[in-house]
Amino acid sequence: MRKLRIAGTIILVVIIFGAGIWSGIEIDKHGNNTIIVNQNNKTEFELINQAWNLIQNKYVDQTVTKPQELGYGAIEGLVDSLGDTGHSTFLTPQDVQQEKDAQQGQLEGIGAEVQEKNGNVVIVAPMDGSPAQKAGLRSGDIILAVDNTPVSSVTDAVTRIRGPAGTAVVITFQNTDGITSTVTIVRAKINIVNVTWNELPGTSIAQLHISSFDTDVSTELDAALAAIKTKGVIGIILDLRDNPGGLLDQVIAVTSRFLKSGNVLQEKDMNGKITSVPVLPGVNVTDLPMVVLINQGTASGAEIVAGALQDSARAKLIGETTFGTGTVLVQFPLSDGSALNLAVQEWLTPSGKTIWHKGLPPDEVVSLSSDVAPLFPDAEQGLTSAQIQASGDQQLIEAIAAFQKSTT
Repeated sequence: MRKLRIAGTIILVVIIFGAGIWSGIEIDKHGNNTIIVNQNNKTEFELINQAWNLIQNKYVDQTVTKPQELGYGAIEGLVDSLGDTGHSTFLTPQDVQQEKDAQQGQLEGIGAEVQEKNGNVVIVAPMDGSPAQKAGLRSGDIILAVDNTPVSSVTDAVTRIRGPAGTAVVITFQNTDGITSTVTIVRAKINIVNVTWNELPGTSIAQLHISSFDTDVSTELDAALAAIKTKGVIGIILDLRDNPGGLLDQVIAVTSRFLKSGNVLQEKDMNGKITSVPVLPGVNVTDLPMVVLINQGTASGAEIVAGALQDSARAKLIGETTFGTGTVLVQFPLSDGSALNLAVQEWLTPSGKTIWHKGLPPDEVVSLSSDVAPLFPDAEQGLTSAQIQASGDQQLIEAIAAFQKSTT
């Protein structure tokens, strides 16, 4: 079973205590992890050794020259030198445990995912119903300071934002309109619901929201599609907004519920070899008409799904250009319990389009105001058609209109 983690989902630990929602699979595809010091890299290792000894013996503040911290710093420097910002990363043993806890649903924090982008710590997606979302944090917001101290990096933000439920953290952020705000957020236990749906009032359309591609999402989706079928709806709005990705096997399985044939994606390895990944056989596939909603918080695995549906002409994409993650990470354990999440493949859409650093453009561009949050099924219970039209969620409104135009 393929359970490679897709790049772009690695820094949920920033805001979830015991977090990092999608763990990588600890498979060493490349065999021996031992570094061979030969004539090609001997000089570089000698330089590292010289720098280490100088710091240990000469640095004025010897209280900070701890071997483990120096070692971890050196590894982080190696990973940073790759230029794969926000993707490949070094995890301490504590970070590794947080990922494992998160996969089991043991989440506490403010409930959002961030990455480094263009030198900033940027929110990829707040979780639906999370303290972060309720406080007004949105996809694309830049975190400027934590507890009134400026953040210097994603790692710095990770350290200072995460914490146990019931404690408060002060976040200063800049929204996509350039407006700076400060909010106090009380961390909470986060209950992750991956698949929700609702028959939109006044229509025969089902809005189906997938919040992430965690373990068993395809099973949850099967149940939702079966329930939708009993309602006799005429179409599905697949809502992938604020979905930061997840496990590749679930991404493939979910896409296979909407495509009868063809490929889900292409994988390109370090040698440039490209391998097509087909849809799964033997699964129930819905043939209901679809549109797909995407935004800046649609990342990683969600981009794969959207790209496959767009390339196959199965669905039109409505919304904003996606986040632009595009590598598959494998987690390589190190001897002390730390690990490297290392990009070993780049993914492309079935037609060969690159998403990494670019994002996936929609077929129809519809933006939301920075003060409007996407309206998801859980929040629609009890709303009337008029209230949805007045919600300000123009992306959802346009998706509804797209179906109404096609049936008139």
